[in-house]
Order: sequence, then C-alpha cells, then structure tokens
Amino acid sequence: MNDNFITYEFPLNERIRVFIRLEQLFIQFEHHTQGKTTADKRAALIIFFDIIAIFKRNDIKSETIKEIERHVNILNKIAVTSNENVDTIKLQGILTKLGELSQQLYAMNGKVGTHLSENDLFQSIMQRSAIPGGTCSFDLPEFHYWLSQDEPTRIKDLNLWSQPFTAVFSAIRIILDFIRSSRHVTQEVAQAGFFQLTLDTSLPNQLIIVTLDKMQPYFVEISGGKHRCAIRFMNPPQNKLRPAQSSENVSFSLGCCIF
Repeated sequence: MNDNFITYEFPLNERIRVFIRLEQLFIQFEHHTQGKTTADKRAALIIFFDIIAIFKRNDIKSETIKEIERHVNILNKIAVTSNENVDTIKLQGILTKLGELSQQLYAMNGKVGTHLSENDLFQSIMQRSAIPGGTCSFDLPEFHYWLSQDEPTRIKDLNLWSQPFTAVFSAIRIILDFIRSSRHVTQEVAQAGFFQLTLDTSLPNQLIIVTLDKMQPYFVEISGGKHRCAIRFMNPPQNKLRPAQSSENVSFSLGCCIF
C-alpha cells in the first residue's frame, strides 16, 4: 500500500468484522514471533491469548467454511457465464484453492485449540498472564526458563501451539484478499466533512474502504449498516478539546467490496 495514504475499513457484517480483528492480531503475532528478544516472545504470547479468546467466543472454523462456500457459489456462477473478460484458468485455480482449504478445515477434528489443554506450561502462562505482571520469574520459573532457551526451541513451541489457529487464518487471509480485490473505487467529496453512502441491498456488500491522503489532517469515523453508511471526517483534538467534524469539503477514495 502507498505510504502516502491511510485506509479505513468498515465491515458490513459480523463475520467479516471478526475476520479483520483476527487479521490484525495475527499480523502482530507473526511480527513478534519473528523477533528474537524475550520481550518479543512475551508480546507474541499475549497477542496469541487474544486470538484464543476470539476463537472461544466464535466458531471460527465453521464461519470460515461458510465464507469459503459463499465464495465458491459466486465463482461457480461466474464460471458458467460466457464472459470473455473472465480469465477461466485463473478462476479454476481459485476454485481449486478454495476447495483445498475447505477440505483442510473439514479434516480438522474438534474445536480449534483443544491441544493446548494438554500443555501444562502453556496453561500456566495463560492463567498467570491474566494477572498484571503475573509472569515474573518468581511467579513462573518454568516460563522464565523457556524464555531463556535458544531461538529454534522457542519458535518450535510457538509454532506447535499456534499451528491449528494459523491453518484457519490462512483461509481467512485468502478470503479477505478476495473481498478487498473486488472493490469498486470512486472519487468522492464529503461536503463539510460528511458523506452518506446508500447501499444497493441487492448486492452482497461486505466491506467499505475509505482511502485518504495522509497530508489531509483528518481521521475517519464510519457507521451504519447494510442499507446506508455515514462517513465523517474528523479533526484530531487540539488543546484537549474533543475531536470535531471538519467544516471543510474533503476529497477521498471510496471502495465498495461486493464479493
């Protein structure tokens, strides 16, 4: 993505909202897993606990399979049309990939993460992490010992603990890429910092993407639902005042993802 722009995303259904939250967490988890310091490994685990919490509150595996099936149905409809603009080879490749991902998820027995209940060290770390500062060396000497091990040992354990979650996220990442690539982009102007978008309810709208030049001194608030969205361009707080909607007209790019 161009560093001169900042992008704001607004999911239009709960499933995509959860997927994007997981995406943010996995990006951070992967970043800290690759870091070689003790602080990185601690941060990776704290983030991983958030990932586990989302999986516990939602049947992510089932939701991912449903989303894959939705994409397959849409692509199969495109495949049977005689549209010369469709790359049939690429389309079949995507369908094959989605089929493989679906099979992999169906092959995963039971609830994702059940293997962690059998690991005493991991359970101890997770339980003590709920206490502020609760993983000091005098609280968890075994964890302190683990943190002092060489990098290959720590990476091996992190990969072992996270593997089933990462397998599901691989499918989520592809789904989000498909959705974002389906965006139809228009150039719009928010009059006095406000823009209302009316959505075509006959289309499977998934995601609204607002892109703004970083030189423009605003952040974006998006609210709404499946019928319409309100987009507000806000001035950051100055001198301890609250953020306020801009009184200026603001140019921006609007992307509507319907895949």
